[in-house]
Amino acid sequence: MSYFLETLFGGLMSGMMYALIGLGFVLIFKASGVFNFAQGAMVLVAALSMARFSAWLPQWLGFESMLLANILAFIVSAILMILFAIAIERLVLRHLVNQEATALLMATLGISYFLDGFGQTLFGSAMYTIDVGMPKDPLFVMENVFEGGILLSLEDLTAAVIAAALVATLALFFQFTPTGRALRAVADDHQAAQSIGIPLNRIWVIVWAVAGVVALVAGIIWGSKFGVSFTLSTAALRALPVVILGGLTSVPGAIIGGLIIGVGEKLSEAYLGPFLGGGIENWFAYVLALVFLLFRPQGLFGEKIIDRV
Repeated sequence: MSYFLETLFGGLMSGMMYALIGLGFVLIFKASGVFNFAQGAMVLVAALSMARFSAWLPQWLGFESMLLANILAFIVSAILMILFAIAIERLVLRHLVNQEATALLMATLGISYFLDGFGQTLFGSAMYTIDVGMPKDPLFVMENVFEGGILLSLEDLTAAVIAAALVATLALFFQFTPTGRALRAVADDHQAAQSIGIPLNRIWVIVWAVAGVVALVAGIIWGSKFGVSFTLSTAALRALPVVILGGLTSVPGAIIGGLIIGVGEKLSEAYLGPFLGGGIENWFAYVLALVFLLFRPQGLFGEKIIDRV
């Protein structure tokens, strides 16, 4: 039983991380109706910025406090992601208003390749580390219930709490603020939203900026655990099944989808791996996503699209 609970908790922790990355996809899709292939590159650039500025700022400003370095690096990185959002809107999205979804999709591909190359030019291509003081010691709980207790990772637990708080904040933002309702209106119909006075350009800046900050938080957590390299941009691929399961238009769906994927991966590897061979954790999520695409393509919480002819 203790092994099952350890695996379950580990899956829940991983699931919150998947949900955090998947949230970036949902944010952009809700505002533009387009799948953002640049989300992985945004996570990479944000993590690189955090790693490099936390090392550069103490040298430039002449202080030794790691806490102060991390705070300043986070602020600078967040500003950088907001500036990216403004630049993307001014240089790309503004010229694609009311265009076909395919044009916007290809634009996100171009943005992805640009960010990958620009990040390497700006910050270098070496392997970097991020140290924000997240606890890395193991934690034993329920020792009075199970012999030896249940082993949890304090780092994973801290990351999951941060991710859950951010996801909950954004869910409330979309549901109960005028800007959040405007974002949903823009996603439904660009022209209709403009006709009632919703400033499309400003909405796109806001949503890309928020997605950039979400990418920054995800990049910090992933970078703290695994280091920062250019393979980090592929981490977004792990979140694709999350948004397929939860639905591309649902913030709560990103949470549920992430938890399902995280728990499913861990339990399948632990209990099916010995019989089917290793590596189940690598393909389980994609097989589950394929099943959903076949039988419920809108996901668990996505909006069902009905075409009237």
